Amino acid sequence: MRGTRGMAGTLALVCALVGFTNAHAFGLSGGGVRLGYLDPEASDGGVLIGGHLEFEKPDSYWHIRPNLLYWNGDPLSGFDINLDVLRHFGPQARTTPYLGAGLGADAVKAEGGGSSTDLGVNLFGGVMFPAGGNHVFAEARYTFSEANQASIALGYTFHSH
Repeated sequence: MRGTRGMAGTLALVCALVGFTNAHAFGLSGGGVRLGYLDPEASDGGVLIGGHLEFEKPDSYWHIRPNLLYWNGDPLSGFDINLDVLRHFGPQARTTPYLGAGLGADAVKAEGGGSSTDLGVNLFGGVMFPAGGNHVFAEARYTFSEANQASIALGYTFHSH
């Protein structure tokens, strides 16, 4: 778990640096939650819950989305810390698809004992739906790591502007 805490600290530092650079860089625009289903390759699937921050660059379709995910399968459960980048293909005021990729640390625990922390690569895509000044999203994700993971989730992002 010590590696997971170090990765969380590094992720927090990266987010702070991204958020406090010049006006033409990425800035914090909101945060949100997600709920879904995750199926790790070596286990039965289970519930996925998570939270994320959303950093946007003005007049750009690019976003940086650091996120934390907890999932509980049988006999494995896990905690993933990710730094993802995504690009949507239309204005957020309309329904628009998006694609993304990222890196993460995946802490996996077996029900009978034993755990591991590995680096993973995330590939994902989804659709954003406007909801007032906020948005709802549906996302499919695959993580390549020691315990490969496929997931689907619904989420909500609250925007601060």
